[in-house]
Amino acid sequence: MTSAGPVAMDGHRDGPILPVRAIIAVEHRLVRAVVRRLFEDQHDISIAGEAATGEQLLALVSRVKPDVVVMDVELPDADGFEVTRQVVARSPAGVARVVLLIDADSDDSMLHALEAGASGVLAMDSDAPELLRAVRVVAAGGSVLGPDVTRRVIAHLLSDGPRRWRVPAELSELTPREREIVGLVARGIGNAEIAERLVVTPSTVKTHVSRACRKVGARDRAQLVVFAYESGLVRPRSGGPDHHEVLVPGAAHGRWRSVAHDGQRFSR
Repeated sequence: MTSAGPVAMDGHRDGPILPVRAIIAVEHRLVRAVVRRLFEDQHDISIAGEAATGEQLLALVSRVKPDVVVMDVELPDADGFEVTRQVVARSPAGVARVVLLIDADSDDSMLHALEAGASGVLAMDSDAPELLRAVRVVAAGGSVLGPDVTRRVIAHLLSDGPRRWRVPAELSELTPREREIVGLVARGIGNAEIAERLVVTPSTVKTHVSRACRKVGARDRAQLVVFAYESGLVRPRSGGPDHHEVLVPGAAHGRWRSVAHDGQRFSR
């Protein structure tokens, strides 16, 4: 069991939908029963259905239109990441949000979960309060990464060794302030702390994050983190996961330069 709680990334709504309509998609009946009992004891979560396979889950999503799907990545008849993509695609206006339960030892699974569109990523050995918090946060439009997930994803990207980064065309659409904020989001920092660091209001930060997501095609903050590192917008430096550099426009048109980030502030 983990000792620290999940990292919540601020969402775009003011609060969760009440009650949150959740589907439980886990192969093992005993695990489903435990999660069902946990949800039944909550006043703000209702069970919209249960599934033991990917096929059952997709049929349920189309029929009951849940707010949140809590899903084991190891479903017996399908690839959990592909099922996640289909859940997101079948949900009208992206209403259904996925909390994916994965093997705590798999860095690849963490990265694939975010790329597939999961709004929450928790280890299978997470405790009950972590799961409940994840369901509520993603229902409210936010994203949740379990303890150390962001750090491990960054470390995993860094472990691939030096890359020949190519700046994607989407980055040219981001303003300097949006790039700076994305760099902070990529470290798992919430809107309130970003606002404090940049001396702006949290609503201003939220607006910048929303615009950045739209411009780069990220569904939510979790996908924005992956985009930031995979695109090379934020690059882990040799100092480790807490040391980064962020690409910002240079003085000359079409030129880029790096801005060091020491884990506390951006320096130009």
